Amino acid sequence: MKNNITTIAFDADDTLWVNEPYFQEAEKEFCQLLENFLPQHSVSQELFKTEMQNLHLYGYGVKGFMLCMIETVSRVSNGTAPIQLVDKVIEIGQELLQKPIELLEGVQETLESLKGKYRLVVATKGDLLDQERKLKNSGLQDYFHHIEIMSDKKNSDYEKLLKHLDCKPENFLMLGNSIKSDILPVLEIGGFAAHIPYHVTWSHEQHDYQLEHKNFMELKSINEVLQHLN
Repeated sequence: MKNNITTIAFDADDTLWVNEPYFQEAEKEFCQLLENFLPQHSVSQELFKTEMQNLHLYGYGVKGFMLCMIETVSRVSNGTAPIQLVDKVIEIGQELLQKPIELLEGVQETLESLKGKYRLVVATKGDLLDQERKLKNSGLQDYFHHIEIMSDKKNSDYEKLLKHLDCKPENFLMLGNSIKSDILPVLEIGGFAAHIPYHVTWSHEQHDYQLEHKNFMELKSINEVLQHLN
């Protein structure tokens, strides 16, 4: 692999910096708000159902999450929830949009080692403004040749990215924490992919079977990729 790779793409959330734990904290706070209507675990299930129903409309990110929380308030309460509950949901979402950026261990050192040897790219899902904010506040922007904030991460989305980069699949390596979004589509189009597990994963991104593929690597941490490339 090391002789072929020219372009390395990184997922952002929970690969470069902390993200999902913040969402889970927000969800816990939201479920507590509605415990007079339903038990907290049932509120969580209702919220997830709303998110899945609306994914094709809102895509990924905090703003879609906020809209789904508001819709869940209305449905769970049969329209009887006071407006103050909606105000509180908006507050939860706005706090989520202002969380500090906490880089994951080894990220900056790894990017420093790769810079100049490979074309480095961010390929991430999420809300455009929020992801741009996080990237700016992370201090990592200067490492990257290109930033791609994607509405989804299906085969066609990666093919579009590779076309834009003028990169063949066999010269492309994707690193990320989601087997479903960062790994499988890239392998399916002929690229290389490295999975870096994160201790918390959103239910929608979970994947529960063992993956074996000649272009696949399982890493314990981001800096392990250097051993495969050098």
